[in-house]
Amino acid sequence: MFGTFFSNSIWQLVVQADTVSKLVLLVLLFASIVCWSIFFFKFILFRIKRRQIIRALESIKRAESFNGLLSVASEQKSTLPGYFLVKNLSFLKSIITIDTETQRVDMDPLKWDLFLQHIDQSIEDIIYNEQSYLSVLSTSAAASPLIGLFGTVWGLVHAFVRISQKHSADIATVAPGIAEALITTLAGLAVAVPSLIMFNYCSTKVREIDRLFAMLSDQLIIKIQKFVIK
Repeated sequence: MFGTFFSNSIWQLVVQADTVSKLVLLVLLFASIVCWSIFFFKFILFRIKRRQIIRALESIKRAESFNGLLSVASEQKSTLPGYFLVKNLSFLKSIITIDTETQRVDMDPLKWDLFLQHIDQSIEDIIYNEQSYLSVLSTSAAASPLIGLFGTVWGLVHAFVRISQKHSADIATVAPGIAEALITTLAGLAVAVPSLIMFNYCSTKVREIDRLFAMLSDQLIIKIQKFVIK
């Protein structure tokens, strides 16, 4: 199989390419490896986090008291939704005042608004972290065709120089140089198209994570209103 690959005409064009064209191909190869690594990393994490959020949402729905909410947060503290619950419930406990005699909870509108802002900020921080490395995918999708085009233009210039040196413009002289030039455009598209698909897929999954956290926060607020604000 490897013998067939190395004897392939495309591989022969890569071998015969000049230093600049080979450098362009190496850059594109590196970009492709990075993009695929990011995609598989994100793909696995999105699946895990989605299951974790759904599990936390179901647990919150089953909670029958404020202590039950704290138990759910404690059980899932090693997960992303668990971190979200622990962070916000700890903040809630720090701003409420409980009368030890009447067990009445002091939660004025100002404190409640502060708690809601804290939840929104927590979600924004999480989504910001989920968007990490997506800029690499979008940049690769946008820049790879241009890098490939640069290699093509350079290859064409190299081909015309070869024509001028041989003082001949027949097909045997022109074809190899043009083929060498176009191989970088092919490589650029081979990087750009998957990168664009990966970026759109990951962006969709980030929006899904955002929607699930919005559902989780809504359910948490409903339960707190039921258990704490009476």
